Amino acid sequence: MPVPDGVFSGSIAENYARYMVPLIFEPYAADLARRASARSPHSVLETAAGTGVVPRFLLPLLPDDATYVATDLNQPMLDIAASAVTDPRVRWQQADAQELPFGDASFDLVLCQFGAMFFPDRVGAYREARRVLSSGGAFVFAVWDSLDANDFAAEVTAELAEMFPDDPPRFMARTPHGYHDVSLIEREIADAGFTAVSTDTVTAQSVAPSALVAATAYCQGTPVRLEIEERDADRLQEATERSAARLAARFGDDEVRGRIRAHVVTASG
Repeated sequence: MPVPDGVFSGSIAENYARYMVPLIFEPYAADLARRASARSPHSVLETAAGTGVVPRFLLPLLPDDATYVATDLNQPMLDIAASAVTDPRVRWQQADAQELPFGDASFDLVLCQFGAMFFPDRVGAYREARRVLSSGGAFVFAVWDSLDANDFAAEVTAELAEMFPDDPPRFMARTPHGYHDVSLIEREIADAGFTAVSTDTVTAQSVAPSALVAATAYCQGTPVRLEIEERDADRLQEATERSAARLAARFGDDEVRGRIRAHVVTASG
């Protein structure tokens, strides 16, 4: 039985923190932190916080009396985050973004970096974000643009399709890069009750010390690993090495650099 796309546990969570976070998430965590700090928030909620990359960038920009609640559905991700970020202003709490265990108007800023694509009920999650926001607060979140606008993810997906032509792994296209239509995103935000929304499309660069590191990030630090193992449990390393060879052929043998692109949405009202 297929494992749900939103499950990050065991070595996947560890490899996600080790490889994926510096590869693609840090540039947008820095961007989100700049946007957030410009609003001078004192009470911040982050949903789908993963292994805690956003607080690492945002906490140094917040006042000493600020509070930060970081939530995620996956406890293994929060365990890694809590061991890496020990700032006393942060509370780590397992929670579902679609059913937040907080009172109305509890926070003046809600953040979500690359989590909305995983929500089964996105409008419901957006309504929850709006419910816990105080008057004048804002909801700021990021989602990936399409697969073809994100170089490494596209190349790894293409290589795995060649390796498993009868049943290609499609996690990257289906979920992380499956929610990129700005008109749909803004319509769902409006359906959740927000009255003001703006969207910026932000292009950054993904950098890895080698093609193998980049391939390991995607093949072993995301649910792509589960898709590979469901097809043939003995071919994970082969899939990683084939993906690395494909990346090296396009981006070089040493340090590799590729385009990443995402939409950053700010909603209020």
